[in-house]
Amino acid sequence: MFVIPIIVMVILVSGLRIVKQYQRAIVFRLGRYHSTRDPGLTWIIPGIDFLKLVDVRVVTLSIEPQESMTKDNVPVKVRAVVWYRVTHPKEALIEVESYVSAISQIALTTLRTVIGKHSLDDLLKEQDKLSASLKDLVDRVTEPWGVQVERVEMKDVEIPGTMQRAMAQEAEAQREKRARIIKAEAEFEAALKLRQAADEISKSGAALELRRMQMLTEIGAEHNTLTVVMMPSEFVSAVVALSKLANRENT
Repeated sequence: MFVIPIIVMVILVSGLRIVKQYQRAIVFRLGRYHSTRDPGLTWIIPGIDFLKLVDVRVVTLSIEPQESMTKDNVPVKVRAVVWYRVTHPKEALIEVESYVSAISQIALTTLRTVIGKHSLDDLLKEQDKLSASLKDLVDRVTEPWGVQVERVEMKDVEIPGTMQRAMAQEAEAQREKRARIIKAEAEFEAALKLRQAADEISKSGAALELRRMQMLTEIGAEHNTLTVVMMPSEFVSAVVALSKLANRENT
């Protein structure tokens, strides 16, 4: 008499399932898709229904380093990280056998393709742009699987030691080039200022004499130096003229 209620109670209890907040439950009845259950307490028919939980949080997937050739035939090893989330749990279980493995493989092949289409300089200088392109390509493939790629980031770009030394030499040469250009520009600007100053001084005899006196002051400020006294050109001319006149009178 009490057997049937006990059996019913056991069936009811054994069919209870708890779905967590970050999960969705996919129910298959007799092998066919039946429904998608939201978080909370749910019940399935024991022996008839099969429940599969799917995590809908953002998942971080690390892609192992891949050695590939760039467009300019430089071997590089690049590591990437993919962030994705399941947006349609039904498609993620039905459309692909293992969406985690599938995402990893498509990221690997797409990464090789992107590296092969760009030079080493692009790979080093435009990582953000290439990562965005990689994200769009991977997301385009995973969309039918119910998986959305949130972000893809390329990191740990490894290049051969010989190439590293060559790049260091190139960077040093560029720094030396910039230093020489800056020095040449400074010398050109100084020469231009000197020419302008000379032009202004030559316009006035008084300015020229003041400059001569300034030079005498600067020379006298130094210790143990030979002081050279420069006479004004008009004074020198007058002295020469007087000397010639005196010579004529004596003769």
